[in-house]
Amino acid sequence: MSVSSIANSSALAVQQLVNMRKQFDELQRQLSTGQKSATYAGLGLDRGISVSLNSQLSAISGYDNTIDNVMTRINLMDTALSGMIDLTTMVKKAMADAPVGPNGSGVTLAQQTAQNSLDQLLGMLNTRAGDRYLFSGRATDQPAVETLDHILNGNGAQAGLKQLISERKQADLGASGLGRLVLSTPTATSVQVDEDAVSPFGFKLASVTSALTNATTSGPTGSPASLTVDLSGGNPNDGDTITVRFTLPDGSTENLTLTATTASPPGTNQFTIGATPAATTTNLQTSLTTALGTLAATSLTAASSVAASNEFFDGDATNPPLRVNGPPYDSATSQVAGTTANTVIWYTGETGTDPARSTATARVDQSLAVSYGARATEVGIRTLVQNMANLAAVTIPAADPNTANLSAALNQRLMANLSPGPGIQTVRDIETDLASAQTTMSAAKSRHQQTTATLSDFLQQIQGVSNEDVGARILALQTRMQASMQTTAMLFQTSLVNYIR
Repeated sequence: MSVSSIANSSALAVQQLVNMRKQFDELQRQLSTGQKSATYAGLGLDRGISVSLNSQLSAISGYDNTIDNVMTRINLMDTALSGMIDLTTMVKKAMADAPVGPNGSGVTLAQQTAQNSLDQLLGMLNTRAGDRYLFSGRATDQPAVETLDHILNGNGAQAGLKQLISERKQADLGASGLGRLVLSTPTATSVQVDEDAVSPFGFKLASVTSALTNATTSGPTGSPASLTVDLSGGNPNDGDTITVRFTLPDGSTENLTLTATTASPPGTNQFTIGATPAATTTNLQTSLTTALGTLAATSLTAASSVAASNEFFDGDATNPPLRVNGPPYDSATSQVAGTTANTVIWYTGETGTDPARSTATARVDQSLAVSYGARATEVGIRTLVQNMANLAAVTIPAADPNTANLSAALNQRLMANLSPGPGIQTVRDIETDLASAQTTMSAAKSRHQQTTATLSDFLQQIQGVSNEDVGARILALQTRMQASMQTTAMLFQTSLVNYIR
């Protein structure tokens, strides 16, 4: 009779125990991690689907991180833009409510408010999110704007806004202070008004309307333009008027109306009817000279400052502002482009002709990107900076009898500029654009949450395990292992004597 090898049976039993131990370790890993396998290979045929699902979830997570970062930037931008709107309201209220008389420094209360508001506005435009400037276009590592001091007062050899306003004022008023107009009497009974040169400066004669009895008018004609009032037909009547219409450097117009009167001396914007037409002509010339001087010191000065600020804030590093071609400035007839060496460039960010919003884009979904860039040179923002700076930069002398009228003329123009009409961009329009980007990103994130939940459930079915099932398998395996170990122990205790017995 042959006897089977006990050693072979023992080795087989030990191998079974080793295999069960490996199964036990794997089940414990599944129980602790909740994952079916530690490698994709362990998933079998489902490994391709698992890789694809994990890739999609990773991409969605990346998009969500981008959304969070961009949301933070837009929230900071929105806070700055809301602050700009509040500052604008404050400055407009100051212009409407503050007395026009200057304080001891020669600066009106509205001008003080404008300067303080401008300082805050420039700070908002240099808002940063981390190391990124938000209103500099693509130049995210550069501040958007210069400092308040440099913009108003210049920086060394670089002229600031105050200097450009001063130069333009001299060019617009001329040496005589009559807005570059020359008055003469070609005959004893006629007054002639001429523009002193073909230039962009001073008053431009637009039209003349006469209701003076016995008078004839001609012009304005020629280049430079000229008009004439002739009283050779006789004296006008008391209460008769003549109106000259001027175009000012900022594009606005002003009417100057003189009224004939028998009173002597005449009142403001009146001329006395003399004993003869020649005497009346002399009085008309005198009154017209006085009225032009007053209009030049008020409306023309205000319009000149607006024109200078338009030129200053239209400039950038590639196209510096236009400046008066001087000195001398009071007789200048042309303008010349400034340079970065002699003129402050207020905007220090990136310039470009493409829409500002396109300077910063972020992909927030596989087929969806949002644009949220901004430049301080956008019309809505530049308008605020320009008009606040204009108000802060104009000098209003305390002892000047024209102070009230100059302040009123300046405030009228700046109030209109700060309340643009339809079709002109405002800060609220920029806010609307950014709000649209926020809405788009919020919707995308909501979709991501739903997609993530769906994909995660599907992935869990492939990669995950049931704790109850694994627990039952561990318990069954423990029972088998215990039985196998007992059997193996009995085999190891078996001897030939016991076998024969």
